[in-house]
Amino acid sequence: MSLEDQLEEGRKALEVTLEELREARRRRGLLAAALLDAFPGSRTYINGSVAHGDANTPLTDVDLGVVVDVAGYGPDGSGPLPLMEQARDAIREHLEDEFDNLTVTVEGQKRSVLVRFGAPVTPETDFTADVIVALDHPNKGLWIPNTTMAAGWDRAHPEKHTELVLQANEDTGNVFARTVRLLKHWRTHHGKPLCSWNIKALALGCIADEKRPLLQALHDFFTYAADEMAVGLTDDPADVAGTIKLPSGMTREGAAWRLGLARDKVAAAIEHEQAGRHALAQHALHSVLPHVVADSDQGAQMAEQALLTTGASAASLIVPAPETSARAWSPR
Repeated sequence: MSLEDQLEEGRKALEVTLEELREARRRRGLLAAALLDAFPGSRTYINGSVAHGDANTPLTDVDLGVVVDVAGYGPDGSGPLPLMEQARDAIREHLEDEFDNLTVTVEGQKRSVLVRFGAPVTPETDFTADVIVALDHPNKGLWIPNTTMAAGWDRAHPEKHTELVLQANEDTGNVFARTVRLLKHWRTHHGKPLCSWNIKALALGCIADEKRPLLQALHDFFTYAADEMAVGLTDDPADVAGTIKLPSGMTREGAAWRLGLARDKVAAAIEHEQAGRHALAQHALHSVLPHVVADSDQGAQMAEQALLTTGASAASLIVPAPETSARAWSPR
């Protein structure tokens, strides 16, 4: 198969299962009903991988927020803990009859009320829920809890984030979401240089405008992201929350290096495939996305490398694969 075909097959294997997705949405609906009952006149919003359409299996969590209109809270008033505790109590009251092992935690949480259902959807899946109790900001976005700081609240705009991602999915025929799935897999297997939201924020700057092959989308992302990370941290696409922090222990230079290495590997894969060196092409892409793209035969790699080293042409020894849309372009 071509590299593009292998990416298409691989990304399907990463996708959250329909069983997980349906149950995640059902449980999210139960939480929303509890919160709306606890805070009359409030509104809920959805965020995260399930809302954005880029969740991988096994599903780890689902995100939900409730925006409340309660006087006396905010940076100039009270902190978020009483509201978080009110949300906790409402969730327990509404869900404990169905979920015997339900636990709802506020203590030690920085931003969210942590919900553990204690009822696995599949043997591999016992996802949690993160529930944010937020306030409207007078200008743009929301105040969300931050129990580690004296003011108790941070600015954010998760509703805008979801709007931007869903628009990107629509404009690209879901190539945006499919590429993000692959990129989250890359992140997991290469030292976790970026959080998932940082990946999506960078992707909004380079692959959100039009449909393109997955191989091209990967190359475009790594090229753009490596350049951006080399000069600074990623800005909030909603222009509210400042720059996006890197995972604990990761430096900007380390993240830029990993992005640059992936860029070079994807570029090499494209170059090898266009030259008919299919084993080397597959091996290069496998190094970026292990378990998505299988490694090629080592003997075939050595044969192609020998031909490449001697400058001989492989055209007479390798039957060219059918032309695909991914070969109609070259790395910039």
